[in-house]
Amino acid sequence: MKFCGALSGMMGLEFLPPVRALAGPAASLRPAELVAEALASKPLLPIIWLHLQGCGGCTEALSRSKSPGLADLVLDKIALNYHETLMAAAGSRAAEAMRAVMENEKGKYVLIVEGSPSSGAGGAFCAIGGRSGADILREAASGAAAIIAAGSCAAFGGLPKADPNPTAALGVGGILLDGPVVNISGCPAIPEVTAGTIVHYLVTGELPKTDGLKRPLAFYGHAVHDHCPRRPFYDAGKFAMAFDDAGARAGHCLYKLGCKGPTTYNACSLVKWGEGLSSPVQSGHPCLGCSEPGFWDWEGFYRCQSAPLEGPAAAVSGGAPGAGFVPEAGPASEFLGGRG
Repeated sequence: MKFCGALSGMMGLEFLPPVRALAGPAASLRPAELVAEALASKPLLPIIWLHLQGCGGCTEALSRSKSPGLADLVLDKIALNYHETLMAAAGSRAAEAMRAVMENEKGKYVLIVEGSPSSGAGGAFCAIGGRSGADILREAASGAAAIIAAGSCAAFGGLPKADPNPTAALGVGGILLDGPVVNISGCPAIPEVTAGTIVHYLVTGELPKTDGLKRPLAFYGHAVHDHCPRRPFYDAGKFAMAFDDAGARAGHCLYKLGCKGPTTYNACSLVKWGEGLSSPVQSGHPCLGCSEPGFWDWEGFYRCQSAPLEGPAAAVSGGAPGAGFVPEAGPASEFLGGRG
């Protein structure tokens, strides 16, 4: 129940209307009980997990997830029918396993994509078994009930798309123009966010509400800056000037060292990493903005960015920007640089 409560809180189930997928007596259950009921009563959700142009970091992150752990997720929550790294089969047997899911579970399985597809050189880049990754993606997506782009490479192109983009890399949405795609951006994606999005679909039968970049609002509705443990120092105008100065040792704000927290939308400050132990900013390094499109091509990881008047969530939620998020006012206005 602790696991189910954490997931329901992260997924925002307490704000959902009655869940149609759990009609009858289950409709009166509390959010954590809804999750528990779904996990206990529903068939395992079939999953096809494709790897395209990427480093495998999102799989590595998922393997270190604790809420849920990888073994618990794979054995008890979902049916991970195809995953090139985690499945025992290889070669033709692996291809047959994916084919079986696409035929027998058509319209029921969830497709998760890690890494960016390539649209260049007629499919010569990222060819798998003599076929282009983009063609495999289109085929797998044609029968999928939902599609999750896990990580910034799959969501927005990531590192493969960085200038000069030699493989003509795209995000999954650049290939599947009208598909039911939700983006779980981050480099890597936070494993609990990936798991939470999967469980959200399992419980409700629907993908979560998203922002203008198709990211779940429950996880990407606030900037990293909004809940940053260093935020009080930002508001007080106390900034670290170097990684080893007195301000850095005192935990002062890392904005002047290039922190992209005010312009980056993700759950790092709340969900954190390592069983909720810490996050990059908490551990002493500026946020790189890895959940935002094109972050590799910004003007440097250690250069400040001005904060936008409205974040991507505003188009959907209509929420007001956070305090201090106006470029013309607030402590950040003295140090604006990079892209406005």
